[in-house]
Amino acid sequence: MNKILKEKIMEAFSSVVPITAIVLIASVVLVPMPSGTILMFLAGSALLIIGMGFFTLGADMAMMPMGEGIGVELTKSSKILLIIPVTFVIGFIISVSEPALQVLGRQTPSIPAFTLIVTVSVGLAIFLVIGMLRPLLKIKLSTLLVFFYIVTFGIAYFSPETFITVGFDSGGVTTSTITVPFILAMGVGIAHIRSDKHSQDDTFGLIALASVGPIIAVLLLGIFYKPGPLEVDSYVPLEAATSRDVVGNFLLEMPIYIKEVAMALGAVVFCFIIFQIVTRRYHHHQLGRITIGFLYTLVGMVLFLTGVNVGFFPVGQLLGSELAASQYKWVLVPVGVLMGYFIVAAEPAVHVLNKQVEEISSGAITAKMMYRGLAIGMAAALAITMIRILLGIPIMWILIPGYACALILTFFVPRIFTGIAFDSGGVCSGPMCTTFLLPFAMGTSTGLGGNLMTDAFGIVAIVAMTPLIVIQMMGLVYQVRMNKAAALAEREAAVISTAVEGRPINWGAITVFTEGV
Repeated sequence: MNKILKEKIMEAFSSVVPITAIVLIASVVLVPMPSGTILMFLAGSALLIIGMGFFTLGADMAMMPMGEGIGVELTKSSKILLIIPVTFVIGFIISVSEPALQVLGRQTPSIPAFTLIVTVSVGLAIFLVIGMLRPLLKIKLSTLLVFFYIVTFGIAYFSPETFITVGFDSGGVTTSTITVPFILAMGVGIAHIRSDKHSQDDTFGLIALASVGPIIAVLLLGIFYKPGPLEVDSYVPLEAATSRDVVGNFLLEMPIYIKEVAMALGAVVFCFIIFQIVTRRYHHHQLGRITIGFLYTLVGMVLFLTGVNVGFFPVGQLLGSELAASQYKWVLVPVGVLMGYFIVAAEPAVHVLNKQVEEISSGAITAKMMYRGLAIGMAAALAITMIRILLGIPIMWILIPGYACALILTFFVPRIFTGIAFDSGGVCSGPMCTTFLLPFAMGTSTGLGGNLMTDAFGIVAIVAMTPLIVIQMMGLVYQVRMNKAAALAEREAAVISTAVEGRPINWGAITVFTEGV
C-alpha cells in the first residue's frame, strides 16, 4: 500500500474511532439498538475511515493544485471582465456538484430539490466572484462580512420562518467536501500573486463569502416562492438480520453514490480540461499526478458517502428519537456535547483546512490548535441545538446574537483569524453534519412531537456559526500572547543594552552585569 495513503488512513482511523465508541456506548447504556443497525454502523465506520484516507490524499494531489492554479491564472490576468464570468461558472458547477447539498435537497420538504440546488448554486457563484475580486480591490474581509450579514438578517425579517432554517443550513452545507479544497486552493493562488503585507491574511475568506450567498438566495426564494404543503418524507431504515444483509444493503446503495460523485467530479474535471487547454499550465508529469488524485478522490468520496449514509444516518435518527421520547430527555445535551466534540475530526474537509492553515501560517497556527478550537465550537453548537429543540427556542434568537458577536470580534482579532474563522464555519458543516447530526436532530424533534422544519433544521446553521466565535477568541488569545512576547523581548533587549554600557541594572530578582563591572 502507498505509504502516504497508509498514513492518511491511520489519521482517519484516529479521527473516526472516538465518535464510533460514543455511539456504541450509547447503544448499550442509553438506547438499545437492533444488532443489524449496529452492524451497519460498524461497517459504515470502516468505509468512513478508508474513504477519508483516499479523499484527503486525492485532495492533496488533484483538488488543491488545480484550485491554486486557477486562482493564480485568474489573478495574474487582472482582467475583471474575464475573472467574473469564469469564477461564476466554476462556482456554479462545483456547488451543483456538492454531494452534501444533494443530501439537503432530498431532506427538505415542500421545496423541489432541483429548485433548491440551483438557487443555492447561483448564490454561491455570485459571492465567489465577490470573494475573488475582494483582494484585488483591497477591501477588508470584515467590512464585507458586516455589510452582507446585515443584509442577510434584513432579508430574513421578511422571509417565512420555514425558509430561515433551510437558508442558513444551506450556507454551511454547500461549502463541503468538493468545494472546500478547491476554493481554499484558489485563495492560496491569489495570495501567491500578491506581494503586499496582507497577502497571507487574504489567503482565507473565499469560503466565508461563498457561504453567505446561498443564505441570501434561499431567503429571497422564500419571499417569492410559494411552497406546497410542508410534509417531510418518512425515513424507512434498511433492515439487516445477517452479515450478508449488511453487505447487501451497502452494495444496493453504493451505485447511487458512485453516480453522484462521478457527476460531481466529472463537472470539476470538465472545468480543469478547459483550463488546461487555455493556459497549458501543467506538464505531463503533473497531469498524471492530478489524474491519479482524481481517482483517489472518486474512490474516497464514494466509500465515505456510502458509509455515512447507510451506516450513520439510521443510527443518528434512532438515537435522537429514543432519547427524546424517554424520561431522560435532558441527557441529549451532554450526549450532544460529546458527539460534537469528537465528530468534527471525522469531517474530511476539516483535515484539508487545518493542514492549509498550518502551512500558510508557517506553523504559527498549528493543526492541533485548529482541531481543538473547532471541536469546542462543534460541542457548543450541539449543546445549543439540543437545548433549543427541547425548549422550542426560535432559531433567530440564537443566530442574531451569535453572528453579532462574531462580527464584532472581526474588528479586534488579527485579519488572518477572521478569514480562518469564517472559513471554518462552512468546513465544519459537511457530510457528517447532514447525514448524522441532522438526522439526530430530526429524531429528537420527532420524539418530542416538535416541528421538523423550525426545530430540526437549523442545526447546520448553528454548527456553522459557533466556530466563527471560538476561532476568533483563539485569535485574541494568540494576539495577547504575541504582544506579551514582543514586550518581553523589548525589555530583555533594553537590559542587555544597558549592561553593555557598563552599568548594572536591577531587573526584578535578577541583577545583570557586564564582564569586568
